[in-house]
This record gives sequence, structure tokens and C-alpha cells, in this order.
Amino acid sequence: MEITSHCVVALTWTLKDTLGEMLDELDEPVDFLVGGKDLLGKIEEALQGHAPGDRLDLHLEPEDAFGDYNEQLVFLEPRTVFPAQLEEGMTFEGLPPGANSKDAPTGVLYTATDIYPDHVVLDGNHPLAGIALRLHLRVEAVREATEEEIGSGSMGASFFRIG
Repeated sequence: MEITSHCVVALTWTLKDTLGEMLDELDEPVDFLVGGKDLLGKIEEALQGHAPGDRLDLHLEPEDAFGDYNEQLVFLEPRTVFPAQLEEGMTFEGLPPGANSKDAPTGVLYTATDIYPDHVVLDGNHPLAGIALRLHLRVEAVREATEEEIGSGSMGASFFRIG
């Protein structure tokens, strides 16, 4: 079966930056809904018409991937509004109650990037924002999506989803 809109595709990949540094590698296939909200537009477009066993090499500029880095999404908040067991890399949906930045966008996933005794740096950018990507994909399997899968719009895989 070839990949078309509203099918489920199982992919493995190697993801690198433009300098060749490995960002992610997946050996076990993950299912994505083509025609849903699981994949970036350029990836869906490139997959069309391919079949199991096909390999694709994609170059994604930031605007086709996770966007440019936005300094307006970086906030400095008091350490006291965070849990005692805070670690770099922890994520928060929206800023915590008591945060100073009242104009921060809501519904954004913020990552604690730096922790200091008096404050914490929260970054609402996707971790790969501003990075051009080299993506080597392998199509492992393709099948028709069920009505339920199409209705949900996702297989639950969020690696290539923004927001």
C-alpha cells in the first residue's frame, strides 16, 4: 500500500542537525497518522506515494520544522513558585501560579532550562526551534486508518507535532 492521506505509517528515523550531530535516532517503528496532526507538513508531503521499505532524506529549514527561535518565549520566574524537586528539562503547561510574567502565552509547554537559587529560566520554544534538520526516514509499514483514528486526528505520536 502506498502512503496517502488518512493512512497510518510506521516510521523509523535518524535526525541530525546541519553539522551532522545526532539529535535523535529511532530503531523501533512509531505509528503516525498521515492527514492528521502527527507530522509536519513537509514530512507528510514528502511521504506521499511511498511504500514500505522506501527511504527518504529530507532537509528541513526551521520554518518547515519547529520554527525560528523566539526570544519572546523565554521568561525569568522566581524560584519560589516552583516545586522543591525541580530539575532542568522539566516541563510545565503554561507558567506556574504566582509567576511574574502575566503576558506570557497560555497553552504553551515551557521547559525549565536553567535553575538558579533565586530564579528559573523557562523557555516556551520547541527544543528544536531555530535548527535546520537532516531527517533520514524509513517507511516500515503502511495501513489504512480506522474511522476512530481519523476522528481523533492522531496516533498519539507527538515528536513531529508543534504545540
